[in-house]
Amino acid sequence: MSDSSLPRAKRIVGLGGTFRQASSSERIVRAVLSECARLSAETIMFDGPALAALPHFNPENPQRTEQETALVEAIRSADGIVIGSPGYHGGYSGLVKNAVDLLEDLRSDTRVYFDGRPVGLVVTAAGWQACGTTLSALRDVVHAMRGWPTPVGIAVNSVEQRPFAPDGSLADEGVAGAIRAQAMQIMRFSMLEQPA
Repeated sequence: MSDSSLPRAKRIVGLGGTFRQASSSERIVRAVLSECARLSAETIMFDGPALAALPHFNPENPQRTEQETALVEAIRSADGIVIGSPGYHGGYSGLVKNAVDLLEDLRSDTRVYFDGRPVGLVVTAAGWQACGTTLSALRDVVHAMRGWPTPVGIAVNSVEQRPFAPDGSLADEGVAGAIRAQAMQIMRFSMLEQPA
């Protein structure tokens, strides 16, 4: 069997975080990607600082920066996606919204937006109410963009939970279990044959 006839690794793209490098939402998205990689996926991450470098999306301006093109092309070729956001006032962050809005560039693709792809969602917020409303808002967006939110959504209440140890490793077994379960769901769903 030649190398060209071998199936390519599934490509899982993560995006999210805050302006602060290594925010908790970014770290959890990275943990999901790491688990997907352990399950043989190729992964790409667009963290908070990368998203902050994107100009405000303007649908009237078709010009795209290198960074915008890289994000759109990564999502276009993705078999699965992980989106992470802090909960801000009961919704997801403007940083993540701007990146998702940019994906309007996929509207004319054969496979529109997130069509038929699993999308894992990660939320960190100060309280369970903010976790729930933000996760629900992200699920609504994924549905609107024709994606499949994984049954396991990860919500971390930063007031009550400390998912990471001082050395950066996962310290909360409940969060670690949710990360493993979400990665498994992303990978299993991405293996299903999609219509051409």
